[in-house]
Amino acid sequence: MSSQTQALLSPLMELEKDWIDYNGHLNMAFYNVLFDRGCDCGFEALGMGPDYANEKKHTIYTAEAHVKYSREVHLGDRVKASFQILDFDEKRLHIFQELRHEDGWLSATSENITLHIDMGGPKVAPFPEDVFSKIEMMAAGHQNLPYPENAGRRIEIRRKSA
Repeated sequence: MSSQTQALLSPLMELEKDWIDYNGHLNMAFYNVLFDRGCDCGFEALGMGPDYANEKKHTIYTAEAHVKYSREVHLGDRVKASFQILDFDEKRLHIFQELRHEDGWLSATSENITLHIDMGGPKVAPFPEDVFSKIEMMAAGHQNLPYPENAGRRIEIRRKSA
């Protein structure tokens, strides 16, 4: 695996009819489905896809997620999810994703802390050496990317000062 100097991108994904809510746009729960499918592409590239869970009995759990919605998507729209490593250690990944319409505009972002899990516990466990080296290589390439504007945001109601 070579060092990745751009965020990994999922294939185009189509919105499903049952995902559209009574407001006529994608229900908020299904943004997470699309982001999760984008993560699957990233984890597969790092050697942690479905075979990893089945054969090695290790997987990834999400510990924290922050989604920011920027622009609605509707039935018939097609989107791609990015996967960018912002930070990592021996057991965790800090990743950032963008969900972009096929025309290029930003629909939403998701920032996540994920944990590497030994399914026998389940308990948090270090990445195996081969996976960790892939993480290091991908993260090295991602270091050259601009730090996402929406990363590290906190939720708050901003008040005007008196």
